[in-house]
Amino acid sequence: MSYRPEGLRTMDEADDAPPPPAAPAGIGLRGWLRWAWRQLTSMRVALLLLMLLALAALPGAFFPQRPQDPAAVAAYYADNPGAAEWLERLGLFDVYGAPWFAAIYLLLFVSLIGCILPRTRAHVRALRAAPSRVPRRLGRFPVHATHTTSASAAEVTRAVRRALGRRFRVAQTPEGISAERGYLRETGNIVFHLSLVGVLLALGAGQMLSYRGQAVVVEGRSFANALVDYDSFTPGTLVDTDDLEPFTVTLDELTSEFTWDAQARDFAADVTVTRPDGEARTDTIRVNYPINAAGANVYLAGNGFAPHLTVRDAAGEVAFSQPVPFLPEDDFYTSRGVVKVPDVSPGLEQLGFTGYLLPSAVLDEEGARSVHPQPNAPLVVLDVYTGDLGLDDGVPQNVYELDTEGMTPVMAGEEAAKILIEPGQEVELPDGLGTIAFDSLPRFAALDLRYDPSLTVLLVSALLAMAGLSASLFAPRRRLWVKIGQDEDGRTVVEAAALARGDDPGLEPELERVMTAVRAAAPTSQEDT
Repeated sequence: MSYRPEGLRTMDEADDAPPPPAAPAGIGLRGWLRWAWRQLTSMRVALLLLMLLALAALPGAFFPQRPQDPAAVAAYYADNPGAAEWLERLGLFDVYGAPWFAAIYLLLFVSLIGCILPRTRAHVRALRAAPSRVPRRLGRFPVHATHTTSASAAEVTRAVRRALGRRFRVAQTPEGISAERGYLRETGNIVFHLSLVGVLLALGAGQMLSYRGQAVVVEGRSFANALVDYDSFTPGTLVDTDDLEPFTVTLDELTSEFTWDAQARDFAADVTVTRPDGEARTDTIRVNYPINAAGANVYLAGNGFAPHLTVRDAAGEVAFSQPVPFLPEDDFYTSRGVVKVPDVSPGLEQLGFTGYLLPSAVLDEEGARSVHPQPNAPLVVLDVYTGDLGLDDGVPQNVYELDTEGMTPVMAGEEAAKILIEPGQEVELPDGLGTIAFDSLPRFAALDLRYDPSLTVLLVSALLAMAGLSASLFAPRRRLWVKIGQDEDGRTVVEAAALARGDDPGLEPELERVMTAVRAAAPTSQEDT
């Protein structure tokens, strides 16, 4: 059980704002508002709101979010129409834009600000004030020592001040020497909470000012930072898609390295970034090593093959000729793709192809399969459909899916026709539907572009929060007092005591360091208690 001398402030009373008082009865509206404000700005309410914000964010990890994946939300509606309706009412398909999430966020922001400002003012006053006065009875402190020496009071005073050094703030009064250290502890606490405010501001600014988009770029082709060039795009609340910073990224070459057993070793996309003024620079994007273009980070999110296919219709007209990205589905880069061929010549049906690209194809009794991700023996295997692709309906379609509900499979005898084609080959389609040629096999890169001007503030705030938390946890908060007097024989009597905030195993060694300096002032005559 620790002793508290009468009239002596404790560490908590000296450095912290007073706790919010209970609301008495009959205080009126103004009094209730003042009480509510003190409750809101208390530290325990701030911690409660912080935990509540973390809990409120959890549904965003369990339910699809409309701003990020509207297709997944539509699929959830199709699979669970009843539950989806209630989730929509509760705002769980857009958690971070829901009013209740914003309310918790703003309350936490106000609580932290209201909590930190009084503590900051109190801490500044403590920094400017002199150390606390010397208590009258030092002997009643748990950490206490006395020493009698033949050294003069002036010599003892100099020895004590040398021992305290610059680690302590020292004040000398007629009652004795008062020293304090550990203001960094409360400074770290304040920095930590101010950094939390910075994190909240950065997260809010990121939601409003950032944007993210994905695009697939084939070797030799370019991608422009414009809405029409993105395959998917998620803007922040205040982002104007007409004012995106213009630049283009040209994929010059994509290279990959694999081990003999198909384990990936490296992927590299050599690109050229061009600004509107014509300034161009070359760079390389690797996995987890993005490049920066006009303030946006461009990541390499995926890669694959995009066979260049040319389809001629029954009239001999070129109906389709371009690279088609096939998406990898396994470690051997067995890739699935779709080709949609519109009708060019009047009176002819539209064509649809769906199938696989096998980079290193092997044909045996089990069928066709790929045995390595590198294009050692490329083969494209396609099923053919005729009918209406729905391209004229004005409804957006997924380029990687073929809706065969309104189409008819092309037959070869009693079985569905399969087209097997290698690079440089041209194959005739069944029923005189035309031809398809496999011209070349370029690669593609899936690029993920992220622009977030708040990331620097977020990083700095997070680092400051860690530094502040470390200081508040590990910086010792100590007070030390020394009284210097004389006994009946004219010798100098030194009495010292120390007090710490909480348990501090270094408190006794701290006092012993001072007493050692006092003994050294006159080592031939000493008596300790």
